[in-house]
Amino acid sequence: MVRPNTFSMTALLALLTAFGPVATDMYVPSLPEIGRLLGADPAAVQLTLSAYLIGFAVGQVFYGPLSDRLGRKPTLLLALVLFCVASFICAVAPTIETLIAARALQALGGSGAIVLARAIARDLYSGERAGRELSRMGAVMSFAPVIAPLVGGVVQSEFGWRANFIIIVAIGAATTLITWRSLPETRPRDTARPAAFVDSLRPFRKLATDRAFTAHLGIIACTYAGLFAWISGSPFVLQDLYGLSPLRFGIAFAAACVGAIAGAAIASSLVMRIGLDRTIGLGVLALAVGGLAMVASLALGAAPVPSIVLSMTVYHAGIMLAMPQAIAGAMSPFPDCAGTASSFVGLAQQTSAATVGTIVGHLLGQSVWPLAGSVALMGCLAFAVWAGTRRIRANGPMTPNGQTTLAVEGRLTTT
Repeated sequence: MVRPNTFSMTALLALLTAFGPVATDMYVPSLPEIGRLLGADPAAVQLTLSAYLIGFAVGQVFYGPLSDRLGRKPTLLLALVLFCVASFICAVAPTIETLIAARALQALGGSGAIVLARAIARDLYSGERAGRELSRMGAVMSFAPVIAPLVGGVVQSEFGWRANFIIIVAIGAATTLITWRSLPETRPRDTARPAAFVDSLRPFRKLATDRAFTAHLGIIACTYAGLFAWISGSPFVLQDLYGLSPLRFGIAFAAACVGAIAGAAIASSLVMRIGLDRTIGLGVLALAVGGLAMVASLALGAAPVPSIVLSMTVYHAGIMLAMPQAIAGAMSPFPDCAGTASSFVGLAQQTSAATVGTIVGHLLGQSVWPLAGSVALMGCLAFAVWAGTRRIRANGPMTPNGQTTLAVEGRLTTT
């Protein structure tokens, strides 16, 4: 059994949170080739990404409340098995329509992994300690979007796009085995469990009406939407528009993700010193700077590929500074419904990302501007939400006894 406050626990939770990036980033270099071999246009191929996000959003509505009722481990194992089966269907899909449907099913499984990883982290930690753990998970997990596109580019060049999904099946099966044998049950034993599953969905209303929670949620949604504009648009921009091979695209994509590693490393040491809110502020500032730098460099005629990659490196650093801390800020005041809170966070992430990704997919043609404009807009919106809701987030949510939970420089207190 892995124990709390150990690297093995952090690594296992990071592996679970890496399911989303691995399932997407590994096959991203193959998107143009999938379109050619399955006779699909870029908008249809992009639906394999949007369908994944929609499935991810739908799945997260149920996994959190279900785990609050039945326990983290059995719910997680169910999700992992579904992920493996759907990944195999992706590998053998004969048409783009089958691949789109299988990706949605794959997401229904994969969403459980990340929801429950966050819920387990909240079971074990709170406040800045939760923020640091989520940042450490992010530091380990951030290697996934660096390595996955490199591996995907090589596999695409040597074996074709289907081989990438076979590798994903193998990763999923190994993770299922490790989870089954090593992960303890972490749900608090004294957590009240509703008599009926429908009752376990009621905390969604409490969360939706909490202004501090929804303020954090806005930051998370904007941050993730900008990231997905990059994920969905970059294969077509860098390969079709600027002529990169799948392998060279994988290298460029991985280079941009190096910023996430740096951001996660900085956040994990910084958050305990300056608190959640200031760390989020530094992150959203980096998001805005990265997005605006991309727009400015393209407008000024700078070398497109290096300027795009460098701008996204800054944006990725901002993601890891802002998003784990915003998730911790959103979830920490709600230990009694951590699973549901994690589901709500994931629902906001995936819905915003699916919307922006679909828009970028339909606007992409022979221009980089839909990609650059979306990244810049989402980065600036994240900064605006953070700046405009500081007082709301500082006041915090109301506790059951009528006290107010305050987040003073990220430290949770009650009055």
